[in-house]
Amino acid sequence: MKILVPVKRVVDFNVKVRVKADGTGVDLANVKMAMNPFDEIAVEEAVRLREGGLASEVIAVSCGVTAAQDTLRTAMAVGADRAVLVETDAELQPLAVAKLLRAVAEREGVQLVVLGKQAIDDDANQTGQMLSALLGWPQATFASKVVVGDNKVTVTREIDGGLETIELSLPAVVTVDLRLNEPRFASLPNIMKAKKKPLDTLKAEELGVDVAPRLKTLSVAEPPKRAGGVILANVAELVSRLRDEAKVI
Repeated sequence: MKILVPVKRVVDFNVKVRVKADGTGVDLANVKMAMNPFDEIAVEEAVRLREGGLASEVIAVSCGVTAAQDTLRTAMAVGADRAVLVETDAELQPLAVAKLLRAVAEREGVQLVVLGKQAIDDDANQTGQMLSALLGWPQATFASKVVVGDNKVTVTREIDGGLETIELSLPAVVTVDLRLNEPRFASLPNIMKAKKKPLDTLKAEELGVDVAPRLKTLSVAEPPKRAGGVILANVAELVSRLRDEAKVI
């Protein structure tokens, strides 16, 4: 069984995001980039399935600029066998990414796609669901446990009321949540080995996919700063503020 793991290059989660002065987007100049944390979990799960003898190959794929090769090398350093970069300078939105991933999945003949439930830059939580619909495969989202069996995959997923366990027939699409596993660190020897692993580069045009944006960002703004706290003299003043200003009483 082949597993496809999409990974996205995003601003490192430790970096404070800055908005451009003209409000047209996020300032990425000299900003540290990294793999989307949810995708790190997806890579780890796919590698564990291969190490457990349940998969024959793990293929990492990313869509975007040339610099995304670094993200793919990181995926290979933690265990992916090879990688594919779908190179484009266009602003990629979830539907375009899903179309590109469908083309790669069909090209590679994979039986399972494992990806993060969302990316921390846009928090769209759409790509996995759109990919499932385009492929016509069953899907399981927010997975906290994945068990692969005979031509099926059993997924325990987090819902508002607790946990839900569902069984899917392969091929399938699974999006993962934070509590699925703890991603391993890439060791220096594995980082060096990853430089020798195959990384194929394709153009979006080669896959016959139109990646033109369907949505237009009108403006981007930082959230308003929180007002400073106020020390009240007594409980009576607190109740008065809650009643007259907060309107909660």
